[in-house]
Amino acid sequence: MSKNFYVTTPIYYVNGDPHVGSAYTTIAADVIAKYKKSMGYDVFFLTGTDEHGQKVEEAAKDRGLTPQEWTDSMAPRFLDMWKALDINQTDFIRTTQERHKDAVKKILKVVHDKGDIYKGEYEGKYCVSCETFVPENQIVNEKHCPDCGKELRIVKEESYFFKMSKYQDALLEHIEANPDFILPHSRKNEVTSFIKQGLQDLSISRNTFEWGIPIEFAEGHITYVWFDALTNYLTAVGYENNPELFDKFWNNGEVVHLLGKDILRFHAIIWPCMLLSAGEKLPDKIVAHGWWTSQGEKMSKSKGNVVAPLDEVKKYGVDAFRYCLMREVNFGNDGDYSTPSIVTRINSDLANDLGNLLNRTLGMYGKYFNSTIVKGDKFEPLDESVKTLWDETLENVDSHMSKLEFSKALEAIWKFISRMNKYVDETAPWLLIKDESTLERLGTVMNFLVQALYKVAVLTAPYMPTASQKIWNQLGVTKNIMEAQIEDVKGWNLLPVGHILGNAEPIFPRLETEKKAPKKDPMAINEDLEVENPIEISDFDKVDIQVVEILEVSNIEGADKLLKFKVKTGKEVRQIVSGIAKYYSNPEELVGKKVLAILNLSAVTLKGVLSQGMLLSSSEKKKLKLVEIDSSVKIGAKIK
Repeated sequence: MSKNFYVTTPIYYVNGDPHVGSAYTTIAADVIAKYKKSMGYDVFFLTGTDEHGQKVEEAAKDRGLTPQEWTDSMAPRFLDMWKALDINQTDFIRTTQERHKDAVKKILKVVHDKGDIYKGEYEGKYCVSCETFVPENQIVNEKHCPDCGKELRIVKEESYFFKMSKYQDALLEHIEANPDFILPHSRKNEVTSFIKQGLQDLSISRNTFEWGIPIEFAEGHITYVWFDALTNYLTAVGYENNPELFDKFWNNGEVVHLLGKDILRFHAIIWPCMLLSAGEKLPDKIVAHGWWTSQGEKMSKSKGNVVAPLDEVKKYGVDAFRYCLMREVNFGNDGDYSTPSIVTRINSDLANDLGNLLNRTLGMYGKYFNSTIVKGDKFEPLDESVKTLWDETLENVDSHMSKLEFSKALEAIWKFISRMNKYVDETAPWLLIKDESTLERLGTVMNFLVQALYKVAVLTAPYMPTASQKIWNQLGVTKNIMEAQIEDVKGWNLLPVGHILGNAEPIFPRLETEKKAPKKDPMAINEDLEVENPIEISDFDKVDIQVVEILEVSNIEGADKLLKFKVKTGKEVRQIVSGIAKYYSNPEELVGKKVLAILNLSAVTLKGVLSQGMLLSSSEKKKLKLVEIDSSVKIGAKIK
């Protein structure tokens, strides 16, 4: 089996800045790329930007720019973000690059020459935001997109179609024959059930806007954005111009696509059908992760709860941020990002478990042996159990990483870290130092702790590159930890006698949790209460509020918001106009109700109708409702 590994993120739309969702996918891809390198693989890691399509064209126009100027200004923002997050991609592709245009033209020609593209006409409802036509049976409330909720446009145009329906059975067979083709497995049923409903041929061209890759055999048409975008995975590994690279990473490598669950269907249905038609190998794994909420709510700018990755890095450090994203939720599930849980995770896992083990170990080694590795050959059964657990840890981590289960892999690593913290308490070095006869045993114990830290740092390096390097540096190791191989840390006795350790410095300082305000007494009064627009009692006495009975109610022609009431006061019948029509679908039900009215307002004319007072309403959640009075209260009773 070849040890070539090719991992991709989706290419990100350039009509907005990178957010926590795109950061999550890219960090995950970076972690698996770094891990595979430590396992001895040749790795190609691709990310990039999706720069064609109608919404990009419109975004540019809104800013007074050409689409190319707009995309040229946006792509660097993604590169800057990835650099700040310690992402080390092999390649960053932009769909406006010539190499990509050439690759798209090639795959279109191959599929067209095979007879899988034909000319037709498309009429349907189209979502500009998602760049997709929506079948009638999926439209929400007759005109809204089922994915983003935005209003659809009716589009009718000449189009070229890809015979996707032709590959329905072949795709289903492939999915069934390859259980890990779609991960997590819970997503597989969703995809297969959709396919079994019947695949429709795919419109792959547009001619109502210009920002896209022209189709050579279809004058006036540009390539539909998904057919364009998905081809990027082939472009980057030389589909069009580098057969040796393409053969290495696509044909003879493990190909893994990471993406959000909202674009799973495109990747698990359209993309494989394209490849089947083009005669190319299908990817090995298509892995869809869930969505992030913020403290239980969907992130939105209006709510002010959007998680900005760079802000989080400033608060916690890049390694802690990367660790928490990968640890907090199983890849594939939805996750909630909340400050209390992040702070707790950092304090518990990083400061207490790993940080404390490092500080205790280096502190004791410095105190007992002047920070110099000593000989230690006095073993006990306890040490063998640690060795056994390490072997199990490596196996479990590799098993989880092969399924992109990042959180479970970290859980296995932390199980070993917790075991080493317990090992300190079980062996009690502070007691061994007191007896000359147990000094050699002390050396063995301390060496086990030092080497455990050395080994653990190699496993945490894909997640926390800088912090793991610091661990090595504090152990007196100056080599680049990103060049370390897991094969080399399977054994023990990795640091020779005489090796000088460094000094312990906190890598993960504890964070203060926000103190919750004490619960208020629900019966307590606020003695310092400030009243808005205060009035005197004499001001209130000027207002004549009485109980009236509604005799008639009707709509006013040409005034949708107004209702005309005839009410009985204690002395006469009055006419009052009130702007509450939209809150009462059946206003006749108000006849006979006793309500409150202000009767000493000056008469006014509203939409040509006389109004001799004002009915009082309550306001709750932007809804108005007349204040109704118990039927036993007499008409004309005054409110005081």
